[in-house]
Amino acid sequence: MHALVQDYYGRELQHTNDLKTTACCDASQVPDWLKPLLANVHPEVLARYYGCGLVCPPLLEGCRVLDLGCGTGRDAYLLSQLVGCSGKVVGLDMTVEQLAVARRHRSWHAARFGYDNVRLIEGYIERLDALDLAPGSFDVIVSNCVVNLSPDKPAVLRGVHRLLKPGGEFYFSDVYADRRVPEDVRDDPVLYGECLGGALYWNDFLRLAKAAGFGDPRLVADRPIAITEPRLAARTGNLRFHSATHRLFKIENLEDACEDYGQAVIYRGGIPQHASRLLLDKHHDIEVGRAFAVCGNTYRMLRETRFAPYFDFIGDFSRHHGLFERCGGGLPFDAATGGDAPSCC
Repeated sequence: MHALVQDYYGRELQHTNDLKTTACCDASQVPDWLKPLLANVHPEVLARYYGCGLVCPPLLEGCRVLDLGCGTGRDAYLLSQLVGCSGKVVGLDMTVEQLAVARRHRSWHAARFGYDNVRLIEGYIERLDALDLAPGSFDVIVSNCVVNLSPDKPAVLRGVHRLLKPGGEFYFSDVYADRRVPEDVRDDPVLYGECLGGALYWNDFLRLAKAAGFGDPRLVADRPIAITEPRLAARTGNLRFHSATHRLFKIENLEDACEDYGQAVIYRGGIPQHASRLLLDKHHDIEVGRAFAVCGNTYRMLRETRFAPYFDFIGDFSRHHGLFERCGGGLPFDAATGGDAPSCC
């Protein structure tokens, strides 16, 4: 699988337009505040972007960030501007041809930004313990449509957990299926290269994340993926794919359900680009100045992470009221035709 991916992304794909699905985000999906930063990225780097989401979480200034599967460096050079001169970005990729593009323009970006805070290394995302990266040394780890390409996804998640600081987060976008992908789809080299063959069934992903130590994975955003080439669409049959962004916090002993302790938080504002509200995840859109009822896990995700200075916290864990009302399960992604959101806390 490594050889297949290296060939597909190193030689087969030469431009974003070579992709055969809508997994790759277009410029219209980039928020306005990020477009000036994107304009600071070299055109050749932009032309070979194969991500499926936006991996720029808030409050990155001064952070140490690892970008898994950085490719030609688009996200790494965006993150470089967001962490600033006091932060660091490490970009990791196994494809020599893509890393060559990223390295070729490193000095160009350093001159553009006024500082050089990007390190680019070659390696495999499922072998993070073999690299010169210290355990507990990253505030944030990101990845953009790469985990699905790994032949050992549990090893990726375990390695990420090991490298994060307590309270750190894995904020990443990837492709998921609405059911387990059959063998004939997994074995199709084009479907695998297009991030479909290796896509996890969404519920299996949740199980793997929890097994790796990420107790309560949170879905931030998602959208359906269209397969534009008829032959590939026929091969996938009734499978449905979604691009989704999750955030996984490294917080010990999170509960396996949304438990109600009568707690609430108040967002005081002050987070750049989030003056009036903070979207923690798809079901927690927290408006400034208003008490927002939360489960115990959400309370800890805000209190034990870099978000804490921007919130007031109401309540503790002394009284338990049972499950948070309407906490349920089911396919978490929106259907292509829209419809009601799934039940949630």
